[in-house]
Amino acid sequence: MPPDQMAIYREQARQYENLVNHEDYQHYLGTALSAIRSFDQADWVEWGAGTGRLTDLAAPTARSIIALDASAAMLAVAADKLRQINSLKWQIAVADHRHAPLPDRCADIAIAGWTIGYLSSKFVPDWQGALRQAIGEMQRVLRPGGALIIIETLGTGYIEPARLYPDYYDFLEQDLGFQHKSIRTDYQFASVDEAVEGLGFFFGERFEQEIRDKHWDIVPECTGIWWKVV
Repeated sequence: MPPDQMAIYREQARQYENLVNHEDYQHYLGTALSAIRSFDQADWVEWGAGTGRLTDLAAPTARSIIALDASAAMLAVAADKLRQINSLKWQIAVADHRHAPLPDRCADIAIAGWTIGYLSSKFVPDWQGALRQAIGEMQRVLRPGGALIIIETLGTGYIEPARLYPDYYDFLEQDLGFQHKSIRTDYQFASVDEAVEGLGFFFGERFEQEIRDKHWDIVPECTGIWWKVV
């Protein structure tokens, strides 16, 4: 049985932070995102910010950052890092994706990484309506000309992009009019054993065995970026 990822977000925030620190070792993600909208002096609002893997990219040059997440434990890790940047205005808040405690038109970038897709689960009644509500909140906080960006998996352990959740991706592209592209965000570890330890707790025993069988110390991953300017 795969791990309970929601429990990980609540109870293993530090271990999760170690995991994402090994991701995107070639630094493609920041380049791809800043090509959509520069972070420089931008007011950045992030849904599902977690331990701050995306805020780390924006923090050096952004004007302000608001990090939202359902897990206070994850946000505590992000806050520890944000405190070290003296020139940055920032705040964190525990919030549901569909109800952001923010005023209208307060952001230049509204971004959500690996998180909005949870609303497309079969366990969420009317998932299309839930997604419209969350994305509507993202759009509400954007100023005219702002960028709305969603990042989701196209496969950890995949060399080529895989549309693992086609109904969700199609909804973003066909119903909501997002543009999209894919990049590689591979993980780099010092050894196969370190890769097994680093990724196994989140992706489960079957993926641990695949890492061993393929002798991966660099674990491939494909990531999708969906965006539109409002």
